[in-house]
Amino acid sequence: MKRLLALATALTLGGAMATDIRIYPSFTEVRENVTSTGNTLTVALPQEAWSGVIGGSLDLEGLAFNSALQKLEANWLTSLEGKTVYLKHDDGKVEPVTLVRAKDLLVKDASGKYFSVQYSQLQFDVLPPANPLSPSQTLVFNLPKAGSGILSYLTRSVTWQPRYTLKASDAGAQMSALADIRNGSDLPYDVKNTELYAGDVNVQGGGYPMPVAAPAPMMMRSEAADYGAAPKIQSGGELRGLYKYTLSQAFTLPANSVVTLPFLTPKLTNFERYVGLETYFNTGTQEGTLNRYYRFTADDRLPAGPVTVREDGRIVGQTNIDDTRKGGKVQFTLGDDPDVQYTRTVQTVNQVKDSKGNVTKSTYKVTYAFESSKTRAVRAEIKETVGGRKVFIDNAQPVQNQGIANLKVDIPANGKVSQSFTVVVDNS
Repeated sequence: MKRLLALATALTLGGAMATDIRIYPSFTEVRENVTSTGNTLTVALPQEAWSGVIGGSLDLEGLAFNSALQKLEANWLTSLEGKTVYLKHDDGKVEPVTLVRAKDLLVKDASGKYFSVQYSQLQFDVLPPANPLSPSQTLVFNLPKAGSGILSYLTRSVTWQPRYTLKASDAGAQMSALADIRNGSDLPYDVKNTELYAGDVNVQGGGYPMPVAAPAPMMMRSEAADYGAAPKIQSGGELRGLYKYTLSQAFTLPANSVVTLPFLTPKLTNFERYVGLETYFNTGTQEGTLNRYYRFTADDRLPAGPVTVREDGRIVGQTNIDDTRKGGKVQFTLGDDPDVQYTRTVQTVNQVKDSKGNVTKSTYKVTYAFESSKTRAVRAEIKETVGGRKVFIDNAQPVQNQGIANLKVDIPANGKVSQSFTVVVDNS
């Protein structure tokens, strides 16, 4: 098992220890058990880990300390200063030289001449690490007494997101979801306990320096064979507005990878397709096409994520859904439906003016005319927002500042239909 923390003289970890991670949509909390046998706990994080750490998030839980010192250590090449390395020339010849200064790769040849070289020209008697030019970060905790605790930090290198597929047909609709766990770092994780959290969590950096090196680009690849039987995602309940999920067993999250697991299969009710328009009141004439809408409720909480919609097995669009409570309504549009056109006209029925001739109250008749070229009937829904000090819509009670006019019309196959509503805007 590749260990997350490099051991120092005052830090001992049992070989069976594994990392615990709590993955949020935009960051992850990494938790590692640590033990000190003396009054100093020294922890060296590999650069692969440090490159994604959120500033100010390092913490030591369960083990009191008097002070902590974070220090940027020299890179591996610095340890070879004053020693012999080998310089390969363009003609293929190799000569021994002395590494004088690792910072700018200054060397000295046998004749005593100093000059700088490129790292790619050097050869060594020992195996260099993966990042020989990268420094490391060391944390030294001064402890009042020996003991055990948990070292934790936040990283943006590991995140997760659900993605949904909505399959619809004349027989109804079904939804399924997968969870993508992304590791965008060069560091693999052997994970003992994993928790996934859905919801809105904001974190802020500060306190510690920014990473020295940028994280490596993320590559998507399948690594299922590396960690054996796939864990299952289980619901863990609600936590102060967040929703928790747990993985049923330990697993490996390889470097630069995406691990995908089956997530939810919610049961859908009140599934509807319709065409619609959401607009604001104005007195002008307008025309266009309506949008394709989908609406349903689910018997499970749905974390925010992208959704792909398939009709009879064919993709008809993609969009995103927000965090939705259990039993909450999900509604989204997938763009224009050119088969259903509308024309909206407004007639001014009456106006009331004050003593100065200013209009203080107006009555309008708004008419929507629909025309469909579809071979089957379709439901159209219009939502029009009307602003004013006091707004009356048809025979409903007046509302202050803003009213909503809702039309629901069944348009016959290859047919036409129109419907009107009355608006009174009272600004007196």
